[in-house]
Amino acid sequence: MTTMQSSEEAGSETTHFGFEKVRVEEKAGRIAEVFDTVSPKYDIMNDVISFGTHRAVKWYAINASNIKPGSRVLDIAAGTGDLTILISRRVGAQGSVILSDINEQMLRAARTRLARTDIPDNVQFVQADAEKLQFEDDSFDAVTIGYGIRNFTDKMQALREILRVLKPGGQLTIIEFSRPTSRPLRMMADAYSSLWPTFGELLVGNGKPYRYLIESIKMHPDQESFKSMMQDAGYAHVSYENLMGGIAALHIGLKPQV
Repeated sequence: MTTMQSSEEAGSETTHFGFEKVRVEEKAGRIAEVFDTVSPKYDIMNDVISFGTHRAVKWYAINASNIKPGSRVLDIAAGTGDLTILISRRVGAQGSVILSDINEQMLRAARTRLARTDIPDNVQFVQADAEKLQFEDDSFDAVTIGYGIRNFTDKMQALREILRVLKPGGQLTIIEFSRPTSRPLRMMADAYSSLWPTFGELLVGNGKPYRYLIESIKMHPDQESFKSMMQDAGYAHVSYENLMGGIAALHIGLKPQV
């Protein structure tokens, strides 16, 4: 649900879709095809390929998110709403959360899923492009992204847009696949991820989206590089924490106080 920055970020007219170089204007459509394909079995596949560990990682991230009762939160690239559900319960009836995703199919899946939960009535669904957010400046106490930023065409632009809509002192919390910290773990992770297209063929009927998933992880900036990107975008107190030996990383940054 995208170590190198995209070529667009370096000023050219191409970017990466996995290992493939594509024109900037093509990437959003290619990403949409991926998520249109996987949306019916998105949650099942997440549980299968992560052995359910993605749920523990997301719970850990929300505990570190500085989200409080009454907070107004934007969940970007929210998919079917794993983080939104946790946030909704945390902010309570006095708070609110916007579940946003650029993909209409994923939003439909999220609406269906959340309708079956017992969360408070505090969630709004918005189709939104993280690189061109339609919200006013200083709108949110917190913003979250769970396993989505590697898919963005222009990560720096998205980081700047998120900074714009955060309130001073507000926190951006990102979970993303990252670089395992040891060679044996990298080898094990590579060997296991090579099976994901097979799982995709068996459960979704299409392995191509999961080949893209593997490539997008490898093309995403490593922990230190992404920390530098957040700092360059204007965030303060930027930090990261390796999870599961660096298979995933938790990135945090604050909007500077005025």
